[in-house]
Amino acid sequence: KTGEQEGCEEKMNAIQVISLALLSVLAANAQVIMPGRCPKPAVQENFDAARYLGTWYDIQRLPHSFQKGECSTATYSLKSPGVVGVLNRELLADGTINSISGSAMAKDPSQPAKLSVSFFEYAPPAPYWVLSTDYNNYSLVYSCTDLGVLHVEFAWIMSRQPTMPEETLEELKGTLSSIGVRVDKLLSSNQDSVYCSAMHQ
Repeated sequence: KTGEQEGCEEKMNAIQVISLALLSVLAANAQVIMPGRCPKPAVQENFDAARYLGTWYDIQRLPHSFQKGECSTATYSLKSPGVVGVLNRELLADGTINSISGSAMAKDPSQPAKLSVSFFEYAPPAPYWVLSTDYNNYSLVYSCTDLGVLHVEFAWIMSRQPTMPEETLEELKGTLSSIGVRVDKLLSSNQDSVYCSAMHQ
Protein backbone atom coordinates (compact mmCIF):
# COMPACT_ATOMS: atom_id res chain seq x y z
CA LYS A 1 0.00 0.00 0.00
CA THR A 2 1.17 3.51 -0.69
CA GLY A 3 1.29 6.14 2.02
CA GLU A 4 -1.57 7.92 0.27
CA GLN A 5 -3.78 4.80 0.36
CA GLU A 6 -3.02 4.25 4.04
CA GLY A 7 -3.83 7.90 4.76
CA CYS A 8 -7.18 7.56 2.97
CA GLU A 9 -8.00 4.40 4.93
CA GLU A 10 -7.17 6.13 8.21
CA LYS A 11 -9.45 9.03 7.30
CA MET A 12 -12.27 6.65 6.37
CA ASN A 13 -11.80 4.75 9.64
CA ALA A 14 -11.88 8.03 11.57
CA ILE A 15 -15.09 9.07 9.80
CA GLN A 16 -16.67 5.70 10.63
CA VAL A 17 -15.67 6.00 14.29
CA ILE A 18 -17.05 9.56 14.50
CA SER A 19 -20.27 8.50 12.77
CA LEU A 20 -20.72 5.56 15.16
CA ALA A 21 -20.07 7.83 18.14
CA LEU A 22 -22.65 10.33 16.89
CA LEU A 23 -25.08 7.51 16.23
CA SER A 24 -24.67 6.24 19.79
CA VAL A 25 -25.23 9.68 21.32
CA LEU A 26 -28.24 10.45 19.16
CA ALA A 27 -29.77 7.01 19.62
CA ALA A 28 -29.43 7.39 23.39
CA ASN A 29 -31.45 10.59 23.07
CA ALA A 30 -34.14 8.81 21.03
CA GLN A 31 -33.44 10.79 17.87
CA VAL A 32 -34.35 9.29 14.50
CA ILE A 33 -31.17 8.64 12.51
CA MET A 34 -31.22 7.44 8.93
CA PRO A 35 -28.46 6.44 6.51
CA GLY A 36 -27.40 8.73 3.69
CA ARG A 37 -27.96 12.42 3.22
CA CYS A 38 -31.09 14.45 3.93
CA PRO A 39 -33.90 14.23 1.36
CA LYS A 40 -34.93 17.41 -0.45
CA PRO A 41 -38.73 17.38 -0.24
CA ALA A 42 -41.01 19.88 -1.93
CA VAL A 43 -42.22 22.62 0.41
CA GLN A 44 -45.36 24.75 0.63
CA GLU A 45 -45.68 26.94 -2.45
CA ASN A 46 -46.11 30.69 -1.94
CA PHE A 47 -45.76 30.30 1.83
CA ASP A 48 -47.30 33.25 3.68
CA ALA A 49 -45.72 33.67 7.12
CA ALA A 50 -48.36 36.21 8.17
CA ARG A 51 -51.13 33.63 7.76
CA TYR A 52 -49.06 31.08 9.66
CA LEU A 53 -48.83 33.18 12.84
CA GLY A 54 -50.73 32.16 15.97
CA THR A 55 -50.91 28.94 17.98
CA TRP A 56 -50.51 25.40 16.68
CA TYR A 57 -51.11 22.19 18.66
CA ASP A 58 -48.64 19.33 18.37
CA ILE A 59 -50.55 16.23 17.19
CA GLN A 60 -47.72 13.84 16.26
CA ARG A 61 -43.93 14.16 16.07
CA LEU A 62 -40.77 12.17 15.61
CA PRO A 63 -39.05 11.58 18.98
CA HIS A 64 -36.34 13.97 20.10
CA SER A 65 -34.57 14.87 23.31
CA PHE A 66 -35.73 18.46 23.66
CA GLN A 67 -39.48 17.78 23.88
CA LYS A 68 -40.36 15.62 26.87
CA GLY A 69 -43.79 16.81 28.01
CA GLU A 70 -47.36 16.73 26.75
CA CYS A 71 -49.92 19.35 25.64
CA SER A 72 -47.22 20.86 23.42
CA THR A 73 -47.99 24.04 21.49
CA ALA A 74 -46.02 26.32 19.21
CA THR A 75 -47.02 29.98 18.98
CA TYR A 76 -45.65 32.20 16.24
CA SER A 77 -45.67 36.00 16.22
CA LEU A 78 -44.10 38.72 14.10
CA LYS A 79 -41.00 40.09 15.85
CA SER A 80 -39.85 42.34 13.03
CA PRO A 81 -40.12 42.37 9.22
CA GLY A 82 -39.02 38.93 8.03
CA VAL A 83 -38.42 37.59 11.56
CA VAL A 84 -40.95 35.31 13.27
CA GLY A 85 -40.95 34.90 17.04
CA VAL A 86 -41.29 31.30 18.27
CA LEU A 87 -42.67 30.21 21.65
CA ASN A 88 -42.81 26.48 22.38
CA ARG A 89 -44.64 25.34 25.52
CA GLU A 90 -45.29 21.93 27.09
CA LEU A 91 -46.64 20.48 30.33
CA LEU A 92 -44.10 18.37 32.21
CA ALA A 93 -44.95 15.30 34.30
CA ASP A 94 -44.48 17.24 37.56
CA GLY A 95 -47.17 19.74 36.54
CA THR A 96 -44.84 22.60 35.62
CA ILE A 97 -44.95 24.37 32.27
CA ASN A 98 -41.74 24.35 30.27
CA SER A 99 -41.28 27.01 27.61
CA ILE A 100 -38.55 28.12 25.24
CA SER A 101 -38.53 31.08 22.88
CA GLY A 102 -36.56 31.75 19.74
CA SER A 103 -36.84 33.26 16.29
CA ALA A 104 -37.21 32.03 12.73
CA MET A 105 -36.47 33.54 9.36
CA ALA A 106 -36.04 32.45 5.76
CA LYS A 107 -32.42 32.54 4.62
CA ASP A 108 -33.55 32.89 1.03
CA PRO A 109 -36.57 35.20 0.52
CA SER A 110 -37.39 33.31 -2.69
CA GLN A 111 -37.98 30.16 -0.55
CA PRO A 112 -40.10 31.51 2.33
CA ALA A 113 -41.24 28.03 3.46
CA LYS A 114 -37.63 27.05 4.26
CA LEU A 115 -37.10 28.72 7.61
CA SER A 116 -34.18 28.51 10.03
CA VAL A 117 -35.00 28.52 13.74
CA SER A 118 -32.64 29.68 16.49
CA PHE A 119 -33.25 29.17 20.22
CA PHE A 120 -29.76 29.80 21.59
CA GLU A 121 -27.43 32.65 20.69
CA TYR A 122 -24.36 30.56 19.89
CA ALA A 123 -26.03 27.42 18.57
CA PRO A 124 -26.38 26.96 14.80
CA PRO A 125 -29.93 27.50 13.52
CA ALA A 126 -32.02 24.43 12.72
CA PRO A 127 -33.98 23.92 9.49
CA TYR A 128 -37.76 24.34 9.78
CA TRP A 129 -39.36 23.50 6.46
CA VAL A 130 -43.11 23.85 6.07
CA LEU A 131 -43.95 21.02 3.68
CA SER A 132 -47.69 21.62 3.67
CA THR A 133 -50.24 23.87 5.41
CA ASP A 134 -53.67 25.31 4.79
CA TYR A 135 -53.02 27.89 7.58
CA ASN A 136 -56.45 27.33 9.19
CA ASN A 137 -56.33 23.64 10.07
CA TYR A 138 -53.05 21.74 9.63
CA SER A 139 -49.32 22.15 9.20
CA LEU A 140 -46.63 19.59 8.32
CA VAL A 141 -43.08 20.58 9.31
CA TYR A 142 -39.84 18.75 8.52
CA SER A 143 -36.28 19.30 9.69
CA CYS A 144 -33.17 17.38 8.73
CA THR A 145 -29.45 17.76 9.46
CA ASP A 146 -26.70 15.94 7.59
CA LEU A 147 -24.06 14.14 9.66
CA GLY A 148 -21.82 12.87 6.88
CA VAL A 149 -22.93 9.31 6.10
CA LEU A 150 -26.04 9.71 8.27
CA HIS A 151 -28.77 12.26 8.81
CA VAL A 152 -30.97 13.05 11.80
CA GLU A 153 -34.53 14.11 11.11
CA PHE A 154 -37.47 15.68 12.90
CA ALA A 155 -41.09 16.08 11.87
CA TRP A 156 -44.18 17.64 13.39
CA ILE A 157 -47.82 17.28 12.42
CA MET A 158 -49.69 20.23 13.91
CA SER A 159 -53.25 21.48 14.07
CA ARG A 160 -55.03 24.71 14.94
CA GLN A 161 -57.21 22.58 17.24
CA PRO A 162 -56.15 20.02 19.89
CA THR A 163 -57.42 17.26 17.61
CA MET A 164 -57.12 16.43 13.92
CA PRO A 165 -59.40 14.41 11.62
CA GLU A 166 -57.94 10.95 11.01
CA GLU A 167 -58.18 11.45 7.24
CA THR A 168 -55.99 14.58 7.41
CA LEU A 169 -53.51 12.86 9.72
CA GLU A 170 -53.13 9.89 7.38
CA GLU A 171 -52.68 12.18 4.38
CA LEU A 172 -49.86 14.09 6.11
CA LYS A 173 -48.22 10.84 7.23
CA GLY A 174 -48.35 9.73 3.61
CA THR A 175 -46.42 12.84 2.60
CA LEU A 176 -43.75 12.08 5.20
CA SER A 177 -43.59 8.43 4.14
CA SER A 178 -43.06 9.47 0.51
CA ILE A 179 -39.76 11.19 1.43
CA GLY A 180 -38.54 8.23 3.47
CA VAL A 181 -39.57 9.31 6.98
CA ARG A 182 -40.23 6.43 9.38
CA VAL A 183 -43.86 7.25 10.21
CA ASP A 184 -43.98 4.22 12.50
CA LYS A 185 -41.71 6.23 14.82
CA LEU A 186 -44.20 9.10 15.19
CA LEU A 187 -45.35 9.81 18.74
CA SER A 188 -48.83 11.14 19.53
CA SER A 189 -49.13 14.14 21.85
CA ASN A 190 -51.64 14.15 24.68
CA GLN A 191 -53.87 17.17 24.05
CA ASP A 192 -56.71 16.09 26.36
CA SER A 193 -58.54 19.24 27.51
CA VAL A 194 -58.71 18.19 31.18
CA TYR A 195 -55.10 17.01 31.38
CA CYS A 196 -53.85 20.11 29.55
CA SER A 197 -56.00 22.62 31.43
CA ALA A 198 -52.98 24.08 33.26
CA MET A 199 -51.58 25.17 29.89
CA HIS A 200 -54.62 27.31 29.17
CA GLN A 201 -54.98 29.13 32.52
